[in-house]
Amino acid sequence: MKSSPQPANTSTANPAGGKDAPISGQLLGMGRADAATVLQQLASRLDGLTQAEADARLKQYGLNAIAREQRLSALMRLLSNVKNPLVLLLVALGVLSFLTGDLRATVVIFVMVILGTVLRFVQEMRADNAAEKLKAMVSNTATLMRDGKEKEVPLKMLVPGDIIRLAAGDMAPADVRVLSAKDLFLNQAALTGESLPVEKKADAAPADVHNPLELANICFLGTNVESGAATAVVICTGEQTYLGSLAASIVGQRQLTSFDKGINKFTWLMILFIAVMVPTVFLLNGLSKHNWMEAFLFAMAVAVGLTPEMLPMIVTVNLSKGALAMARKKVIVKRLNAIQNFGAMDVLCTDKTGTITQGKIVLEKHLDVNGEDSEKVLHFGYLNSFHHTGLKNLLDEAILMHEELEQHLQVQEKYRKIDEIPFDFVRRRMSVVVEDESGLNTLICKGAVEEVLSLCTRVELNGEVIAVQPEHDAKRRQLADDLNGQGFRVIALAYKQMQGASDEPVYAVKDESDLILLGFLAFLDPPKDTAAEALKRLHRLNVDVKILTGDNEIITAYICKEVGMQVEHLLLGSQIEAMSEGELAVAVAASSVFARLAPAHKERIIRALQSKDHVVGFMGDGINDAPALKAADVGISVDSAVDIAKESSDIILLENNLLILEQGVLEGRRVFGNIIKYIKMAASSNFGNMFSVVGASVFLPFLPMLPIQVLINNLLYDFSQTTIPTDEVDADWLIKPRKWAIGEIERFILFIGPISSIFDYLTFFIMLYLFNSWQNPELFHTGWFVESIFTQTLIIHVIRTNKIPFIESRASWPLIATSLIIVAVGAWLTVSPLADTLGFVALPPLYWLLLAIMLLCYMILTQLVKTWFIRRFGD
Repeated sequence: MKSSPQPANTSTANPAGGKDAPISGQLLGMGRADAATVLQQLASRLDGLTQAEADARLKQYGLNAIAREQRLSALMRLLSNVKNPLVLLLVALGVLSFLTGDLRATVVIFVMVILGTVLRFVQEMRADNAAEKLKAMVSNTATLMRDGKEKEVPLKMLVPGDIIRLAAGDMAPADVRVLSAKDLFLNQAALTGESLPVEKKADAAPADVHNPLELANICFLGTNVESGAATAVVICTGEQTYLGSLAASIVGQRQLTSFDKGINKFTWLMILFIAVMVPTVFLLNGLSKHNWMEAFLFAMAVAVGLTPEMLPMIVTVNLSKGALAMARKKVIVKRLNAIQNFGAMDVLCTDKTGTITQGKIVLEKHLDVNGEDSEKVLHFGYLNSFHHTGLKNLLDEAILMHEELEQHLQVQEKYRKIDEIPFDFVRRRMSVVVEDESGLNTLICKGAVEEVLSLCTRVELNGEVIAVQPEHDAKRRQLADDLNGQGFRVIALAYKQMQGASDEPVYAVKDESDLILLGFLAFLDPPKDTAAEALKRLHRLNVDVKILTGDNEIITAYICKEVGMQVEHLLLGSQIEAMSEGELAVAVAASSVFARLAPAHKERIIRALQSKDHVVGFMGDGINDAPALKAADVGISVDSAVDIAKESSDIILLENNLLILEQGVLEGRRVFGNIIKYIKMAASSNFGNMFSVVGASVFLPFLPMLPIQVLINNLLYDFSQTTIPTDEVDADWLIKPRKWAIGEIERFILFIGPISSIFDYLTFFIMLYLFNSWQNPELFHTGWFVESIFTQTLIIHVIRTNKIPFIESRASWPLIATSLIIVAVGAWLTVSPLADTLGFVALPPLYWLLLAIMLLCYMILTQLVKTWFIRRFGD
């Protein structure tokens, strides 16, 4: 699609950068120009384009459609999931196993590959519906001028320069510049985070406005007209609109998250070990035994033994278990990897409107003229909103939420409506006249504070009506200003009782005089009931919370204080625009609250935090949150979010309960804890065994263990670890965020792995010199096989916890059971009917006594080294 016509001053492109920067510059240019200049630049006129002009522009700019990305076919999506380094490594080993006739290894490896790949494929196919959801948000037709006549045209046929009509209930069909407006108010909460409708006018915007979302004369695609009417000219259509740029930013390939990067780094670490160890084993055995085929088969067995082939299954089972646990808490996990990212998260960025707050206007205060709670103010406000027949706005709906008053006041039985004086945007107030049971007529007026106060000559104070005193009147105005300063939307309420007045609907604006000021109604989008407690619990889990909102700084600061957040360094979107990426990375570390943000600002903040090695979560529910949701390591949305936010998210909270965040973080850390257990167990044990293989290959006249024995050993050890997902994680390990630390894992492997080699070499010595296995390779193979499977399996219980095993921390019963079963099977194989086939012979009784002593020493030594390692390098 080609660019829309550019205004003369589009050089003021949004310094925030990103895909929407040229679009922002164009909107700013159109917003700052007067209406006549805008029409001239768009080559348009008030009576609209001709059909011929519209057809020509349609060919030039394309259809008014968004997110038209070509979807990957199912086959291409599947192939893209095979590019993972661990998957490629396992496939290569599986092929080699097949070529060498090892069908057992082939089946196990390919089952792991298929399980991991298919689950990822299913999850990612769901996200491909994001663009379709965006299209569903847009209305089907628009009212515009063509050939000088008003007509309805399919929305996709709009072109830049079209003159359109907007009225209450319409959705803006494109990004448009208002040419004329009457009382035009739009709800753009989903795009900007502003709770209340904003007024749009035709006046040119001042030059100091740098955020296009703050332009009072631009209506954006996807926003709704709450009231009023307007004539506007289309500036941008389709992907060139502000919403279209957001759609483009969320389709396509998601960047790798913390979890993905960690898995990839660990895989490459294993590939490095294999690249060093396997050729070494092959050459040593080939040169010393002179049987190169046997050496090759043994080297392949070593490669399989070194590879944590159960990792995809262990990861998938752990993540699936976490997803099921979250589902029981009414949380949908769309991407399994997000659970671990949830636990690794050390910074949670959250939108305000609809996430921290309820996402709806609520009557928070009903105050008398002294600022004290007043039931009479609430009652009179309810009577006014209940009886007026005009378009009920959000404030009326908030008042009418007090449904209990209808019965309490017996509104319909005790009060009869006589007349109403409708709202208009000049007076900025409206009145109703009701008659009570005694026949007394009461005019109740509510509206803008200044307008209502100017009509009041008296005031009701503690049930007594007195004349207005100038000094007291100033205090009441100050009370309203203070409420506004706290982020409240304030309206004043006044009344007048009229003895012997007419019972006919003959009242007019002139009757709104000599009123009695009763008090004030204050409205706010309040915090969710669970917000404050949820933030406290996240703080205890060492998760830093930052508020990112498009709303203004006054309301944002008030809400933050309400939920217990300190507002020391509040950063505005206009300040962020002037910052480089380096400056922003420093600024975001010092700030916890960000206001008046455009979508590009939120995404930049996420990226800045990630550049400082933070694992970042983002919680949002609006269109404007979609880019940030996708950029974050874990995107979280809520039940009331717009579809595009839900589609961009990894996790969706189905209940209006933010306390689930704490449970999600803990579940993520449990999942990661069990994954790390497997990696440390498997990698250190495998490394130790292969370290022993290299040494044994140097001085033994035969293979240290037959290839089939290496593979069976590996299979049994893998089976013993399948119950790790059932294991508990120590409570003190869950206190702080956990993320991939490949350097720590590598150190753990290098320090803990060789400990097993000490006892392997001790076993070699015993088998060779105590049991004289120089001429009896079968006895040597059997002795080392049993020692290896016993030490590998039982050491699981030392490595699984930072505490003293069995005393301070005990494994789950399934893990204990599989450990005992595997060592029993390993011992049984040496005397089973399969012994001859597998190359095993019976072991002497003295061996089992020595094995028991070695196991005890091995566990004590490993515990001591582990304790030192934790003190030296941390847990």
